Amino acid sequence: MPSKKITIAVDGYSSCGKSTIAKALAARLHYNYVDTGAMYRAVTLYALRNGLINGKELDQEELIDELDQVNIEFHFNQDAQTSEILLNGENVEEFIRQMDVNDWVSQVSAVGEVRRKMVKIQQRLGKGKAIAMDGRDIGTTVFPDAELKVFMTADINVRTQRRFDELESKNIAASFEEIQRNLLERDFEDMNRIESPLRKADDAVILDNTHLSRDEQLNFVLKLVEQLTTR
Repeated sequence: MPSKKITIAVDGYSSCGKSTIAKALAARLHYNYVDTGAMYRAVTLYALRNGLINGKELDQEELIDELDQVNIEFHFNQDAQTSEILLNGENVEEFIRQMDVNDWVSQVSAVGEVRRKMVKIQQRLGKGKAIAMDGRDIGTTVFPDAELKVFMTADINVRTQRRFDELESKNIAASFEEIQRNLLERDFEDMNRIESPLRKADDAVILDNTHLSRDEQLNFVLKLVEQLTTR
């Protein structure tokens, strides 16, 4: 196993398998793993539960006022061998994947104060390197000096099918069309927000996994890691 520890930033579009590859990398390299998307989903869940999202509007000012009441932590589940997110002490892994959270997470994550709070937490978690972190702005905002930056993409129909299968496995009802609309809307909002928009860092390596298996993706990135850590 390489002795040199680095920061691995994985960015990309929704349902491209960012979390899957980052988790696999962390497990193989004995690194810490942080799912930043889960952090924004947890804030969105807080907003939904506390009436900050009514009908078609997000009360941004109220959300900003209540940010100090939003405590986000990660807990390592020894049985599942994975990190799980806690919102104010509650394990909310099951709830943050629901469609109502999907529908609002891009708008919540576009709020500047929310992003700045989450970025501070993320930077603190990755201060000692030896971390694989996935999201939308890891290589551009959170860790612009990361030794390895990967930008993931895939065909929209493939991405939709992956999300459909994921939700179906969790008994969450949603149509293929509804999921695809949600993904396209989130992509647009993520790329066009003012605060830390989704974009490929200039020095990021593109990983189009439309036709790649999970093992092929992992091996591709592991070779990049090896090149950086054995020089």
